[in-house]
Amino acid sequence: MALPDTTLPAADDAPGLAWHADTADAAAQRLGVDVGLGLSDEEAAARLARQGPNHPTEHPGKPAWRRLAGQFVQPLVVVLIIAGLITAALGEGLDSGVIFAVVIVNALIGYWQEAKAEGALAALARSVATPVTVCRGGHRCQLDAKQLVNGDIVTVTAGDRIPADLRLLQQHALHIDESMLTGESQPVAKNDSPLPVDTVLADRLNMAYAGTTVLAGQGRGLVIATGDASETGRISGLIAAAPDLVTPLTRKMATFSNWLLKAIGALALLTFAVGLARGESAFDMFTAAVALAIGAIPEGLPAAVTVTLAIGVNRMARRRAIIRHLPAVETLGSTTVICSDKTGTLTENAMTVRVLWCAGKGYVIDGHGYQPLGTISHDALPASIDGTLRDSLIAGALCNDASLRHEHGQWKITGDPTEASLLVAARKGGLEEHTLRTLLPRLDVLPFDASQQFMATAHRADGETVVYVKGALERLLPLCVEQLSAQGQPLAIDHAAIEKIAHAYAEQGLRVLLLARRNFPANPDFKLVAESIQGLSLIGLVGIIDPPRKAAIGAIRNCHSAGIRVKMITGDHAVTALAIARQIGLNAERALTGRELAKLDASALAEAAHAVDVFARVEPEQKLRLVRALQGRGEVVAMTGDGVNDAPALKQADIGIAMGLAGTEVAKEAAAMVLTDDNFASIEAAVEEGRGVWDNLVKFITWTLPTNFGEGLVIVAAILFGVTLPITPLQILWINMTTAVLLGLPLAFEPIERNIMLRAPRRLDMPVLDGHLIRRIILVSVLLLSGAFGLFLYELGQGHTLAQARTVAVNVFVMVQMTYLFNCRSLTRGFWGQGLFSNRWLWAGLSAMLGLQLLLTYWPPLNAAFQTTPIGWQEWLNISLFALLSSLIIALEKFLTRDRKQPAT
Repeated sequence: MALPDTTLPAADDAPGLAWHADTADAAAQRLGVDVGLGLSDEEAAARLARQGPNHPTEHPGKPAWRRLAGQFVQPLVVVLIIAGLITAALGEGLDSGVIFAVVIVNALIGYWQEAKAEGALAALARSVATPVTVCRGGHRCQLDAKQLVNGDIVTVTAGDRIPADLRLLQQHALHIDESMLTGESQPVAKNDSPLPVDTVLADRLNMAYAGTTVLAGQGRGLVIATGDASETGRISGLIAAAPDLVTPLTRKMATFSNWLLKAIGALALLTFAVGLARGESAFDMFTAAVALAIGAIPEGLPAAVTVTLAIGVNRMARRRAIIRHLPAVETLGSTTVICSDKTGTLTENAMTVRVLWCAGKGYVIDGHGYQPLGTISHDALPASIDGTLRDSLIAGALCNDASLRHEHGQWKITGDPTEASLLVAARKGGLEEHTLRTLLPRLDVLPFDASQQFMATAHRADGETVVYVKGALERLLPLCVEQLSAQGQPLAIDHAAIEKIAHAYAEQGLRVLLLARRNFPANPDFKLVAESIQGLSLIGLVGIIDPPRKAAIGAIRNCHSAGIRVKMITGDHAVTALAIARQIGLNAERALTGRELAKLDASALAEAAHAVDVFARVEPEQKLRLVRALQGRGEVVAMTGDGVNDAPALKQADIGIAMGLAGTEVAKEAAAMVLTDDNFASIEAAVEEGRGVWDNLVKFITWTLPTNFGEGLVIVAAILFGVTLPITPLQILWINMTTAVLLGLPLAFEPIERNIMLRAPRRLDMPVLDGHLIRRIILVSVLLLSGAFGLFLYELGQGHTLAQARTVAVNVFVMVQMTYLFNCRSLTRGFWGQGLFSNRWLWAGLSAMLGLQLLLTYWPPLNAAFQTTPIGWQEWLNISLFALLSSLIIALEKFLTRDRKQPAT
């Protein structure tokens, strides 16, 4: 029954002190509860009314109308809308209709891409929605976890998910998997003793946190935080607070669009002013200025960006990377730092016995994960599974409560992963645990306890009782009075030598367990007591580790060659993190721990984030600080992870990458990309695709802008020379939209260039177009001006009609674009370097474009709509020769500048 509130604070009024530093009784007193009775129903209801239900607050996402409205405020789209309204006001209904059709299609595509809801907070809420056993008013009852309040007394057993943050009151052999919260790869053995105030989250052994899972044992705990106040809830707040960052692509396209609009606006104003100065009517000059704006705006650019990114998404999906947000495709291409979690990302997330030492010999055990396939060898030769080596495997398999099973083509475990690794090792030696348990039935067990640091089991053997013991070397080695020879005979034990061997294994990041036994006379009623664990015979040592993924080693090497730094940020211990870092090729000179990071100010943290590659015992807020510190130095940061503890940093990073198989739903929802195979190597493939996407976007822009600028220059030239417009606004829209779809979009399908992963990452301050490409665009624009305006005047000089001259001008633009398309397949090399037929969409587009131009020239309905007319073979010859000459000039320019300019990724 709750104590009176006049003497003790209500739960939700309790000060935010360190619960782990309090004794269990003091913690209960602070929350005003009798641990034997629990809260009364009335007090619990009052606290629930004050605190609210036990789940993280759900933050509403962006409403649909805002997502749709956002598609119409992009700079290029705004100008198109204005142009459409003006052309409609001028009575040009067809022109206006085409413009608005372009705007609507672009908006619908963008809206569809953004309509994928961000469900990180909903997934987080689902992760704690479980029934729980609570003591209320002296009675045990089952409640929905949402009804828990501070001060409730909760009982948890193996298989339960912790429903709220608990200060443990009592426990028996309680082991909790906290990897989703802390990154700790091994189950944490809990106790109920007070701890120092500055104990970091991962080392708070007397606490149990919401969302983590009980693997073994049982315990009673006092609820000290629910909902948003829990550690899981605080992570929810961090996710919500992390801004939706603009990507390098959106930043650069916004800058590029603004620059383009200023140039177009200035050119339109100049055209209007020059026309007025020449005595032209304001109405005609206004029409000309609108035509210039329509011509100069690359209407197909927004759609081209979306389609190019979408194609990148499909290519990545084939390479086992699922993109949730389109701009993330390109962001990968500019990534400079990858911050990776260790457990399950760089490692296999499967504890594995790597070495076994017995009778003075070390044995190597190979294989991967929990699949019981592999060999046991000594000095690179297969070992004979007999004597003490066999007894070591038997001891590990019998002093064990885990189980191993094969389901749906995969090997799965139940229980402690460390114990499961011992079962796998035994099977690799030809010893199956079910058979062993039948031959040597268990009589009794002393479960593992954090205070005693070992587990013991008693078994009936031939004519005797044998006790197998496994546990911490520092606890069991002093209890060993002898060690076994290779044939199982007792020998004198050298404690110092064994400690030296164990230390060498530990320096490699291995968790070392000692295996021992003691024989007793046969006794079917044998009971294990503490006195049984004396006078032990040492059988051997086992070294266990969560091994690195082999594919990750090569992927990290390739990332380094591509100028990308890889950093490990983990909740695991520093020794283990450094050992894994050395094996996978990271800079493992030192590791910074979370406790050390907490003491650094902003400038020191920024320097450490840059200089150090391994961070251990790191808490969620510190992961966020590290990502922000790197971003503050101008880095484009990709963050990988699979646990709830990774989610805030995943969202804060320029691109968050979650693991699809082992990852939590929270991590997946917070990430921009999900790896379907949990393979770090897939990130390298995704980076390559991201760089290819950027290359193809730049190729499209380099190809399309000369047409837009050329159209504008033709209009300006016509006004300057006082001649009629060589192309009409509607003809300009025909050129821009048909060529953008049929000629430009095939560039999105261009294969990745061979040297793309040998380039350094693209700098953030690098514009979309550098000076080299701008000069090329100007060159092509001038060529288009010369050909279209020149042949237009030539046709008029030959006595041909205005419609014929305009038809020639339109076809000059299209034919030059068709030949220039080959020049743009590679921005530095000849197009044949890409393979003449490597892009079948390009040839399909060329064929379709040629067919449309013939229809535009010779089909009466299109003649009437677009003011064109048939032309003769001589005109086609002139057009074709000029298009070919233009392509040769551009090829020569590429050849002369290729040694001085290499592309940026």
